[in-house]
Amino acid sequence: MMMTPDSVLNDLHAWSVTPADDGARYSLETFRGLVHEYGEGALFKGGHPMHLTSSLFVLSTDLTEVLLTFHKKAEMWLQFGGHLEREDASLAAAAWREGSEESGLEAFADFSPIPSDIDIHELGGGFGAICREHWDVGFVALAERDAVVVVSDESHDVRWFPVDQLPDSGAGDMNPRVRTAVNHARSHF
Repeated sequence: MMMTPDSVLNDLHAWSVTPADDGARYSLETFRGLVHEYGEGALFKGGHPMHLTSSLFVLSTDLTEVLLTFHKKAEMWLQFGGHLEREDASLAAAAWREGSEESGLEAFADFSPIPSDIDIHELGGGFGAICREHWDVGFVALAERDAVVVVSDESHDVRWFPVDQLPDSGAGDMNPRVRTAVNHARSHF
């Protein structure tokens, strides 16, 4: 099964997800509106400058650590994630694929097919004109802390951090929103 606007809308209607940010000015209704308006253009890179992405917060099985990637284009620590592909069966499948590709993890101890977070963020010039805003749907997986991880071509580093000792927020460190989203993800399990 391939992802379609209708399958994405079905998922967006079935879920009850709120942004990790208390003051967010968007909701699942906002995401549904994007897909209604732009159809496939809202799903895949190159279809519309604003499009959906899927991300994955990878937590240790005891929920005390999070695996983050130092993203090359963004130049900061982030959760794993990226663009949807036509072969992805769902947003959850895209998050699983992105998490596996970018971390090297071959399996997860647990995975929630219900997202923990939604986020809309503007992108810097390094992402090009076809990517101006990512409308991200974030999922959560658990992994064994001693699992072998690798650094993908999209990253400078992949590392476990205690959730109470995350990298500093700011340029070249960590997106300030990640701290809030990690805590939100932890409450998902």
